[in-house]
Amino acid sequence: MDILYKSTRGDSNRVTSSDAILKGLANDGGLYVPTEFPYIDITFKDMMSMNYKEIAFYIINKFFTDFDELTLKNCIDNAYDDKFSSNLVAPLKKIDNNYFLELYHGPTLAFKDMALSILPHLLKASCKNLNIQKEIVILTATSGDTGKAALEGFNNVDKTQIIVFYPKKGVSTIQEKQMITQDGKNTHVIGINGNFDDAQRGVKEIFSDKKFNNLLSNKNYILSSANSINIGRLVPQIVYYVSSYVQLLKIGDIQENEKINVVVPTGNFGNILAAFYAKNMGLPINKLICASNENNVLCDFINTGVYDIRREFKLTSSPSMDILISSNLERLLYEISSDNPYLVRNLMEELKTNGIYAINENMKNKLDHFYADFATQEETLSTIKEVYNDFNYVIDTHTSVAYCVYQKYRQKTNDSTKTIIASTASPFKFPESVVKSIDNNYDVLSDFGLIDKLSNISNIKVPKAVQELKSKRVVHCSICKKDKMKSIINNILNV
Repeated sequence: MDILYKSTRGDSNRVTSSDAILKGLANDGGLYVPTEFPYIDITFKDMMSMNYKEIAFYIINKFFTDFDELTLKNCIDNAYDDKFSSNLVAPLKKIDNNYFLELYHGPTLAFKDMALSILPHLLKASCKNLNIQKEIVILTATSGDTGKAALEGFNNVDKTQIIVFYPKKGVSTIQEKQMITQDGKNTHVIGINGNFDDAQRGVKEIFSDKKFNNLLSNKNYILSSANSINIGRLVPQIVYYVSSYVQLLKIGDIQENEKINVVVPTGNFGNILAAFYAKNMGLPINKLICASNENNVLCDFINTGVYDIRREFKLTSSPSMDILISSNLERLLYEISSDNPYLVRNLMEELKTNGIYAINENMKNKLDHFYADFATQEETLSTIKEVYNDFNYVIDTHTSVAYCVYQKYRQKTNDSTKTIIASTASPFKFPESVVKSIDNNYDVLSDFGLIDKLSNISNIKVPKAVQELKSKRVVHCSICKKDKMKSIINNILNV
């Protein structure tokens, strides 16, 4: 079955996966979605003999049908190699009766590595499939983790430039240092005087600017995205949910086709959307639990059907979720509207114009796949301490949000379904919040002093990626106003 891709906003063109991956956004500003969902057509017991790469090939091959098998296998082999510190790539760790899916064993210690390790290879293969010779410009907005993972993935990749915009005061110290010390002749990192939504809005506007894109094309450049708006990032994220289910089967904690819950801390909605896509493919998921921090716009939407960004933007200890405009929600709107692009386009226009939209009752009823709640800043920090004291297990601030919301879910529903908690970042990326949550006697320690203390507390060796930051020099110092992003790109590309 050949899978093509269409826009959530009604563009009549149907494109191959290579086209969709390379373009990132559709011509009308919409997001690419598959024309139909492929189905998992082997048993999960059959998957028990497969490793992560083999499961990845099975899933991704169903979506990217214009890639030949050898090319796709090479992309997967190059992505999930020894840059991951775990042989399982995404190990499922059982802590008491909890199952933490550790998605942070890649080179930048965050779940973004799971997709951004393969995206550069998918992009190069897409160019080859389409016989495109232009230089690719990867344009990315980040709330902290995507930026470093994209920079690492595209570092010195031939015929590419990568430009990352991040909120100057909206990421952790370690996240920022990971980005501004990035080597590579083709890497460019710019802090903006604004928040993540400003950066993301600017990137989307640049993609939608036909005049600017034509200018770049005439200079032999083509824009693409490493954000989760790119279907080439979203599809590989489906894999680890399938893999985690198989791991549960292997340890005998579930039976074949037994339903599970999945808890995902999310801001831009991509990670939990991947779990929803896995469910569409036939993964037996009972409830998708959406965990928000105090920027709880998604929580409110799932519970009320109203998406309202007219609220205070809060800087929290879980900065990768400090987002009010959740781009990937548009893909869910398309699904629950029965594939109605005109309705989706109108909702997106309402959001842009008024900062709010409300879905109809029929769409709202289709949100019953989801449960949503949020954790306050205080709850986030106290939960880190609670998990450490109860289980001698250290989690980061984003995973803490997920675990806190899961506890609330259990209390409200008494649901005892086996539940996978997406652990999206290493605690070593947020040492100040994590260490001080466990013991507030370390206020005087520097970031790297806190990292050493965290290593002692967790009995885990400091990851190489963090250890190396101590001696790395800053190479990216640029800062710009949020309305000057296009000018920065002009200067970088000399157009």
